[in-house]
Amino acid sequence: MGQKKDLTGSEKSKIVRYLAEGCSSLKIAKLLKRDHRTIKRFIQNSQQGRKKRVEKPRRKITAHELRKVKRAAAKMPLATSLAIFQSCNITGVPKSTRCAILRDMAKVRKAERRPPLNKTHKLKRQDWAKKYLKTDFSKVLWTDEMRVSLDGPDGWARGWIGKGQRAPVRLRRQQGGGGVLVWAGIIKDELVGPFRVEDGVKLNSQCYCQFLEDTFFKQWYRKKSASFKKNMIFMQDNAPSHASKYSTAWLARKGIKEEKLITWPPCSPDLNPIENLWSIIKCEIYKEGKQYTSLNSVWEAVVAAAHNVDGEQIKTLTESMDGRLLSVLAKKGGYIGR
Repeated sequence: MGQKKDLTGSEKSKIVRYLAEGCSSLKIAKLLKRDHRTIKRFIQNSQQGRKKRVEKPRRKITAHELRKVKRAAAKMPLATSLAIFQSCNITGVPKSTRCAILRDMAKVRKAERRPPLNKTHKLKRQDWAKKYLKTDFSKVLWTDEMRVSLDGPDGWARGWIGKGQRAPVRLRRQQGGGGVLVWAGIIKDELVGPFRVEDGVKLNSQCYCQFLEDTFFKQWYRKKSASFKKNMIFMQDNAPSHASKYSTAWLARKGIKEEKLITWPPCSPDLNPIENLWSIIKCEIYKEGKQYTSLNSVWEAVVAAAHNVDGEQIKTLTESMDGRLLSVLAKKGGYIGR
């Protein structure tokens, strides 16, 4: 009868059954042809059971310490719970307790991304707001480009997962999968485009002007009446391909110059209402963490989402310009966070 290290599952079941029948450990060892010491060890371990977990008493947080944590959280908005408590010299508090305390006074949020504004930028934004305060913005065509990827912005694929359920699997691409560059415009309650920039094309001044010629001018602008063309004001930001001498001269030959071309202040995406349209489209095409397998499929989703934006939504965006200008002046050129 040889001694073995471990008992199999079926042997353990037999031991339990034999014990219930009143057999001794020696008899069980003979029946299973196992070493008596192995059987005795299994019986002793089974009778001992698991040791109960002894919970350590949690550290109590005083009202004074809570006030210190609140002040530290306000001063360190992107710090971890551990760093916040350490800055208050509060030790011995488990992570679960730290997070529970912070949830009562704060909320986990991502940092906002915005361009830096120095004193010169703010002065130029104020001057721009004063210059265009009396402009009829229903005649302004707001334009911009947007790049969309196959996977969407980082951190968007989050949601509530039920207990006992596994999180959905997302595709992981080694090189990102690339993206599609989209151009569009809005005027009053009308959407212009969207138009797709050819894949692999670097949008320098020459390519930008040729793109406008093939899409905006041929497919939309030439269909408009002479009175519309006379009154329309064109807006574009200060991207190098937009603000270059080549592009400015080319637009002037098309009749878009001087008062018909809005001078744009630096670092001011918050003043362009089409940025809000891009947010609406992205929320739609990437809802529920959706991913795409090809550039054509994400482009089709952009077109569908853009065409689902009704005229009232676009009108709300274009009519918000008066309020944006007043906000810029009220904040002395500061970021208005639209």
